[in-house]
Amino acid sequence: MSIQASKVRKGNTIIMDGAPCKVMEYQHHTPGKGPAHIQTRLRNLMTGNSFEHRFRPNDSVEKAALEQRDMEYLYSDGEQHHFMNTETYEQIAMMEDDLGDAAKWLMPSLKIQIEFFDETPIGVELPQSLDLVITETEPVMKGATASNSNKPATLENGITLYVPPFITEGEKIRVNPSEERYIERVKD
Repeated sequence: MSIQASKVRKGNTIIMDGAPCKVMEYQHHTPGKGPAHIQTRLRNLMTGNSFEHRFRPNDSVEKAALEQRDMEYLYSDGEQHHFMNTETYEQIAMMEDDLGDAAKWLMPSLKIQIEFFDETPIGVELPQSLDLVITETEPVMKGATASNSNKPATLENGITLYVPPFITEGEKIRVNPSEERYIERVKD
């Protein structure tokens, strides 16, 4: 499917030189002199290489046809992360580099979506939110309110992020993994 370069946005996957590339940055420039152009930073999803490319607004760009499959994270063997298709029980493995920042959020039995291009897994899409238990944080300070400055908290998967001062150790919270931020307390 072809679209105009002016319709491309950050996060889209397009085909460049026969390979799927994710748009990492997108800026539309309208200089005082000369024609407008679109400056992008792309990452080749097959090789992991990043590069910049300039488009004219009317350039035709091919949008990548990606297939998303529901998968469950099983385990890591140190070099690869192993996943199972929840419908066919087929297993695949992906390298740490292919997962990027998503790798640190993987926990056994986590349900995610893996993107495939021509039957090759090229990326993962984490859930919009995860419920995790806080394993370590500073004690609640008397009079702490939501407007006070946040404090660091370590989650059960080892990631540290900032939470409101009234959150205590052992509580379950909801976080946004793609933005690495606290959303809310989870009531059991």
